[in-house]
Amino acid sequence: MRNERYEAVIGLEVHVELKTGRKIFCTCPAEFGAEPNTHVCPTCLGMPGALPVLDETAVEFAVRAGLALNCTINRTSWFDRKNYYYSDLPKGYQITQNDCPICLGGAVPIDVDGEKKAIRLTRIHMEEDAGKLIHRGDTTEIDYNRCGVPLIEIVSEPDMHTPEEAKAYLNSLRRILLYIGVSDCKMNEGSLRCDVNVSVRPHGSDGFGTKCEIKNLNSIHYVGRALEYEIDRQCRILDEGGAIESETRRYNEDRDITETMRKKETVIDYRYFAEPNIPPLCISEEYIGSIRRRMPKMPDERVEELCTVFGLRRETAELLVQTPQLARYFEDCAAHTEYKTTCANLFVGEILPIVGEDCAERYLDPAYLGEISTLLGEGSVVSGNAKRLIHLSKERGEAPKTIAEKERMMKITDETVLLPIVRDALAANPKVLADVRRGKLTAKKQLMGHVMRATSGGADPLLTERLIDTVVAEALNE
Repeated sequence: MRNERYEAVIGLEVHVELKTGRKIFCTCPAEFGAEPNTHVCPTCLGMPGALPVLDETAVEFAVRAGLALNCTINRTSWFDRKNYYYSDLPKGYQITQNDCPICLGGAVPIDVDGEKKAIRLTRIHMEEDAGKLIHRGDTTEIDYNRCGVPLIEIVSEPDMHTPEEAKAYLNSLRRILLYIGVSDCKMNEGSLRCDVNVSVRPHGSDGFGTKCEIKNLNSIHYVGRALEYEIDRQCRILDEGGAIESETRRYNEDRDITETMRKKETVIDYRYFAEPNIPPLCISEEYIGSIRRRMPKMPDERVEELCTVFGLRRETAELLVQTPQLARYFEDCAAHTEYKTTCANLFVGEILPIVGEDCAERYLDPAYLGEISTLLGEGSVVSGNAKRLIHLSKERGEAPKTIAEKERMMKITDETVLLPIVRDALAANPKVLADVRRGKLTAKKQLMGHVMRATSGGADPLLTERLIDTVVAEALNE
């Protein structure tokens, strides 16, 4: 339960693995899931004499992210050495951008319960990833495959105040990054990771409370859960007269709590200095312009387009543009029918739960969904049979109308055809009359079910309901 006396102040640092296919300063592959320590070389292992060479695709992707998020692209930026010793960092330092990052400013749009807001960004900088520690019982092993994988770190201003805003920020940011193709954003594989900075302050205060950092959250859901717990923890401490200690914490998924990792009693001196082996990165207006011209439409633009051109509800359109692949698949389907809204509803209700947002394999030929949408839209099949046709067409690879005609799924609107079936239904369910006499009108639904089974779901529901009322009334008056 939220404590109304305090307001949370939240800022996020999001590490995004760039989908370049290779590491940022060498030619080693950057794919996920390879055998440990097989994608390494003298450069990413920090061997003496091995020099880094900056990957141009990583620079392009960083600029693309900056343009998508309305950042200022620095015409000159440079790399620094962040010096610290840890076992997953074989060089003893990380190459990053500290003093002069590639992007400054920008914002991420969010919408929480209809309230729109822009979360400001501080910066986007490029850096290399560290290795991965693998804990097995009492031993710890190190996989250096991830060393040198290209990252951008996107740092927000402390503009968020609720877990819902933080989750909306991450969802919006992830969707934009997927649209511009710079990352696959698979949090379960570590290609998008999040550090959360959170403090609380009395409502109405402009100051900041003591900040705690929650490290390496790998799920948007866990970001929300961790914030719920941590905000409540800090509020309880203040209510009890205590003081918040500045510390780094981790989220324990099993216990649904945050736990102390280490206290922040002093500021760590990373002894930053300019990386001597990489010259300053100079970016021209022409280079930025060439990237800008190749940028795709942004998700919000696609949503507006679907709402305006196809007449979709905003909630439906937002589901259809989760990824560019999904949006293109739907647009291909909608191109085959005049009934765009019907197509969207069938897509969201029947196909989206199966293919998911990745849409790696198309579930159904777009022409088939267009044909089913037309059959339903013009009233040739009922809704239930339209949904069945989607899966039958997938299984059989046949045109939906052909299947509907074979399986007697076309809507029956002829009263002379339906009336005998309704009479047969009443004859097979005589108890319905007794129930209706006792005032249990819902008993008529048994007759509807009988008719639908007899017609393979093809009976016009409204006409069938009217005929049932007529036949039951006649029987009661006999």
